[in-house]
Amino acid sequence: MAIETTLILFKPDAIEKNITGDVLTRYQAEGFAIRGIKMMQLSEDLLREHYAHVAHLTFYPAIEKFMTSSPVIALALEGENVIERVRDILGPTNSTEAPAGTVRGDFGENMMVNVCHASDSPEAAEIEVNRFFKPEEIFAPSCATA
Repeated sequence: MAIETTLILFKPDAIEKNITGDVLTRYQAEGFAIRGIKMMQLSEDLLREHYAHVAHLTFYPAIEKFMTSSPVIALALEGENVIERVRDILGPTNSTEAPAGTVRGDFGENMMVNVCHASDSPEAAEIEVNRFFKPEEIFAPSCATA
């Protein structure tokens, strides 16, 4: 098993529903270590860079409106196979298909209003962590038990 770092973005719905602590508790219960965390208002430029793979599609303006409707929380987590395990905890991207007991099954509403974004590969995680955090904002974990 590999020690990895991944990016999680708590979306505006998680902030509005006041469930970020509940979701973070699920991640920490797995033994993942917080390497960085901050609340931020996404700029249109940062959002377009992050969603470059869909920025040209007709539904992108709805994503932009939603993701800039309130601050988000960016979280860098470290642990063994954290990328895959976080995505398992989250459940499928489409919350209507997510089983109960997953974050999206318990708290999500649909494909966009689905609590969190999480990196989907080691390559994406490296790019995304560097997109949202400066090197000096990433800290060594005090202990990683996963």
